[in-house]
Amino acid sequence: MTQYKSVFDIIGPVMIGPSSSHTAGAARIGRVVRSIFGEQPEQVDLYLYESFAKTYRGHGTDIALVGGLLGMEPDDEKLADSIKIAHEKGMQVTFVPKPEKSEHPNLVKLVVRKGTHTLSCTGISIGGGSIQISELDGFKVNLDMTTPTYLTVHQDKPGVVAKVANVLSEQDINIGTMTVTRESKGEKAIMIIEVDERVEGLTEILKGIEHVHSVSFFG
Repeated sequence: MTQYKSVFDIIGPVMIGPSSSHTAGAARIGRVVRSIFGEQPEQVDLYLYESFAKTYRGHGTDIALVGGLLGMEPDDEKLADSIKIAHEKGMQVTFVPKPEKSEHPNLVKLVVRKGTHTLSCTGISIGGGSIQISELDGFKVNLDMTTPTYLTVHQDKPGVVAKVANVLSEQDINIGTMTVTRESKGEKAIMIIEVDERVEGLTEILKGIEHVHSVSFFG
C-alpha cells in the first residue's frame, strides 16, 4: 500500500525556492498561521529548530515563512521580496535560531501579535510541501491540512460543543473526527472538526454561536 495520496506528493509542489520542505512547507505554515490569526500581525517572532535553524537563510525558509504570513502561496513571484514587503507594511519580524533538539528537524514556533491579540503556533514541514500543526496557544493538536477541517476557538461553556454538532447535523455535514482541547474548566478551548466537504457559509454560521470566538477553515 502506497503512502502517497496523489501524484503531487511524488513530484512535489509548484513553488518558488530550492526546497519543498524549507520553502513550500514553510510558506504553507506561515499562511495557516495568518489564517488562524485572522489579520496581518504587527510583530512576529520565529523560533527555528534544527535544520530550519541551520539553513533558514540559504534555503529560503525565512522569506517563505514571512511570505506565508503575508498571505502568499508557495509559488507567488513576490515571495523573494516578502521580508521587504513585510517591513513596508509595518510588520516587524525577528528570527531566533534555537540550539536545542526538537520533535522534528524542520520545526518552527511562530508567535504573532497585533495589539493585545496574540497567537503562538508550532508548525512542522514533513516533506514535499506537506505540513503539520502540532501546537496552538499551548494546546497540543494534530492538523495536517489534508482533509477539510474547521477549527474553532471558544469559551469552555456547557452546550457549545453540542450546538456546533447540531449546526453540522442541520447542514447534513458528516464529521470524520472531532477533537476538543481546553486550557482548564471555563477557560479557552479549541475544537478541531474534520469533515467530508466544505459547505459555503458554514464558517459564518459557526461564528454566530454564543461563546465561539473565531472559526477557521482549511482544505
